[in-house]
Amino acid sequence: MRDSRNGSGREPVPRARSGMVGRRYPRTGTEPVTARSPLRLRLLLASVFVPLFVAGAVLFAVWAAGADAGDSPGSGPLTFLAVVCGVLALTAALDLRVLLRRLRRERDSTD
Repeated sequence: MRDSRNGSGREPVPRARSGMVGRRYPRTGTEPVTARSPLRLRLLLASVFVPLFVAGAVLFAVWAAGADAGDSPGSGPLTFLAVVCGVLALTAALDLRVLLRRLRRERDSTD
């Protein structure tokens, strides 16, 4: 049966079961049963750091491209910093995508 609200055949999933695989093992920790991740705060942080890390990657890449042999810092460390910023930007962008999907599924489950 197709859901007319979100266009998919799946039912909305409550936040407690919104992970990719779900809960496979019994709960063994001391955290409350209703513990929830602060998704809105993660959304804010990811949306701030994606452009920041992209700008850092571009800045370090351009700086490394213009560095001469005798410059300090050299092109090697600047390239390394550009790669690190790029990896962090990719990680923050993937987290942003996951957060938006979870918030959308949570919103659809309350309708």
